[in-house]
Order: sequence, then structure tokens, then C-alpha cells
Amino acid sequence: MVDGKRRVSPPDGGWGWVIVGCCFMVTVCTRAVTRCISIFFVEFQAHFGADYSATAWIHSLVDCTTMLCAPVGSLVGNRWSCRVAVMFGGLLSSCGLLLSSFTTSLELLYFSLGVLTGLGFALCYTPAIAMVGCYFQRRKALAYGIAMSGSGIGTFVLAPAVQLLIELYSWRGALLILSAFVANLCVCGSLLRPITLLEEEEEEGEEKHGEDDLLSSHVSPSSSPSSLPSLPLPLLPGNPISQVRRRRCFISCFLSSKEYRFLLLPDFLGLAVSFLFLASGCSLPFVYLVPYALSAGVGHQNAAFLMSILGVIDIMGNITFGWLTDRRCLKPYRLACYVFSVGMEGLCCLFMPLLRSFPLLVPFAILYGYFDGAYVALIPVVTSDVVGAPYLSSALGVVYFLHAIPYLVSPPIGGWLVDVTGSYTATFFLSGAALLASALILSTVAGIRHCCRRRHPTTVAMETKHEPFPLSPSDQSNCFMAFNKEAVGQAVAS
Repeated sequence: MVDGKRRVSPPDGGWGWVIVGCCFMVTVCTRAVTRCISIFFVEFQAHFGADYSATAWIHSLVDCTTMLCAPVGSLVGNRWSCRVAVMFGGLLSSCGLLLSSFTTSLELLYFSLGVLTGLGFALCYTPAIAMVGCYFQRRKALAYGIAMSGSGIGTFVLAPAVQLLIELYSWRGALLILSAFVANLCVCGSLLRPITLLEEEEEEGEEKHGEDDLLSSHVSPSSSPSSLPSLPLPLLPGNPISQVRRRRCFISCFLSSKEYRFLLLPDFLGLAVSFLFLASGCSLPFVYLVPYALSAGVGHQNAAFLMSILGVIDIMGNITFGWLTDRRCLKPYRLACYVFSVGMEGLCCLFMPLLRSFPLLVPFAILYGYFDGAYVALIPVVTSDVVGAPYLSSALGVVYFLHAIPYLVSPPIGGWLVDVTGSYTATFFLSGAALLASALILSTVAGIRHCCRRRHPTTVAMETKHEPFPLSPSDQSNCFMAFNKEAVGQAVAS
């Protein structure tokens, strides 16, 4: 307790539910507010005299900056604390919205609303999500389901509220009020009580012990530790003490980047590639559902109602799928549940061109919204199962970073396909193919791992000490401690 952190096992309750509530509010203030920025489009176009494509870059910049700078949020959370990252991000994003209410050109909005606010959201989003994984183990999926539902609930509540604020106070007044609302991120950040898991403390002790062994192995048994500083040996290149110190310095620098060592895990590499395809396909239905419905002869009110259905069912998918995958019968197969939800989304998109009326589009909105909420809630759970809880913050930063470029370029590519072909068929086929490819990649990785376990059970059992299996969340922290011992052992042997 000297450093103010509690060294405990994941409590699965207690203050953890406060962390879930804070993460819920963070998703409301970041993801829901980002979605509501599209409500300002008409006002921005009328005030600045800009076309749709120029105005659309504001929303793209906010979304892209939030995901692109997600590793920055992980870095700040790891170096200082999640509390510092969220509070600083809340201050930054609130200032960005405040400056946006006084801007006089669209270019300034690109910076204040797109870059500055997006950077603040990035500092808040990843650390808050990672904190939930530190406080929950048995009910992790349910906790994430509740926390991530803030995006859907926030959109459902904020969208009409923002429209009302624009009508009452103009777009400048609405941004000013949103700035004050987003400042609540600082309050949420102050409630993120730091916690140090027992496995993290044990790992730090193993690393320190390994480095001490490296030095002591080059000192004679008769030498006492107190006599080491008085040794008259010069620090020449051939001096054993000099070599040991250089090796220790190198290993220390190498271990300082331990939070990103999971990038070399084959399971995480497969997960990362699948996320690239996922991000390329998941945003297209949200962008083109309403235009497609209008082109199919659906009325404006019914077309907008489809988005409301999708948003509400998204919330149900967050919570119910999180609860289901925490059951004992499904908990070992959370990756399979994630693959199933992504695959179902892809199939829904492939059948989209056949749905040409409002009664047929309603089932699409229900199915797509439910499975979208399901996979969103399972992203941090599956990532934690692969890399382990101590590395979740850094891993989520990389995961959301991989979403940035697809989020930025996939909607324009979808629009280009509509312009070239004259229909939305190719766009929805692209979305479905990308989602199915994401599910197929993860299925292939899991299948190869399963076959290896069946064919070489003894070898794979030994490898579990160094590398986690995608379907086995237990004993994840041991892989990196074994890696540290191996690195120190090789340095001593050389």
C-alpha cells in the first residue's frame, strides 16, 4: 500500500461496479457524442456554405483520431494511471468542443472538433475500458456488456436532445452545452481507483529476481554483496562486470517495452488481421442503411426509424450476449461466440440487396443491431483472453488503432461503388465479404491451434507456459514471466 495501489485479485464486484458505471459514462461521452456530431451537418453546411463531402470530414476526423490515437491513451494509462489519462482526456475534449462553438471556418472545425476533441476521446476510451478488465474476471463479459452499452443508450438519448438544443440555442450553443457535458469525463476519471493485480506484482518480482541472478552469476561465491562496490576492476570491454552491466542495461531497456510484447504472439497477430477486415465492413451499414432504404421507396420517417431500431437492439446485444457468454457452459467458447456474431453480421449484409421494403428491412435492423452489440461487447473480452489482463490496456490501444484507417476510408469506398454501379449492392457485398473474412481468419487460427493440440498434446502443453491459447483464458500471465526468464537465461549463457 506504499504506492497507493491495492494488490488484490480481480474482485468481480464491489468498487468494480463503480468502474463499470464510469466506463458506461465514458462510452456515452465519447462514442455517443461522436455519433451525434452528424446532427450538426446541416447546420455546418448552411453556416459555412460547404458541400456534404467537405462537412463529412469532420465526423471522419473525430472517429479516425479517436482510434488512431488509442495507443497514446494506453501509453498514458500505463506510464501514469488510467485516472490521469481519463481526466486529461476529458479536459482536452471539453476544450475542443468549447473552441468549436467559437470557430469561424470549417478548417478550424477540422482541428478543434476533429483533431483536438478526437484526441481527448482517445485518451479516455481505451484506459476506461481496460480498467473494467482489471476489476472483473468471472463476470467480465457481463461487465463489458453493460459498460459498452453506453454507446447505444447514449445515442438514443442524446440524438433528440442535441436536436432540441440546436433549435433552442443554435449550433454554437449546442456545442457549448456539449462541452460542459463532456467535462463530466473528469469526474469519471477521478473515480477510476488504481488497482494492481497479484499476477502483475508477481511478474515484477520475477523480473527483478532474474536481473539480480544475472549479476550474481558473474561474482564468485566468496564475494559478499557489500564488497562489490569496492572491486578495483576497470570497466573495460573484456571485463565481466562491464559486460554484465551492459547486458543488464540492455535487458532493462528491453523489458521496459514489455506492455507491447504481445505483438509477437501468433494468436494476437491473427486477431489483429481479423480486426482490419472487421473495421472495413462494420461501418458501411450504419452509413448507407438510410440511403438504401430511401432508394427502395421507404419513407423518410420509416428510414430513420430503422436506425432507431438498430440502436436499441444494439443495447440488448451488448448486455444479453455479455451475460450469456459469462455462463459456465459458454465461457470457454467466447471466441467462438465472437466469431459467430461477426459471421452473422456478414450474412445479413449479403442478403441486404434482396430486402426492398420496410417490413423486410426491420428484421435486418434487428439482427444486425443485435449481433453488432454482441461483438462490440466481446472485443475487449476476447482480447483479454488472448493477451492476459496485465496487457489489456496496451492491446486495446493497438486494437482500436487498427480500426482507424478502415473507418476513415471504407465509407468513401462504399460511396464510390454506389457512384460507379448505380446501386448499393456492391457496397453491401463488400461489407458482408469483409465481415465474413474477419470471422474466417479467426476460425482458421482457432482451428489450427485446436489441431495442434490434438496432434501434439505434450508439446502444446509445454507451449502454454509461453503463449496463451485463444480459447483458454487461464494462466495468461505466466507466458511473459517465462519469456523474461528465458531472455535472462540466454544472456547469462552467452
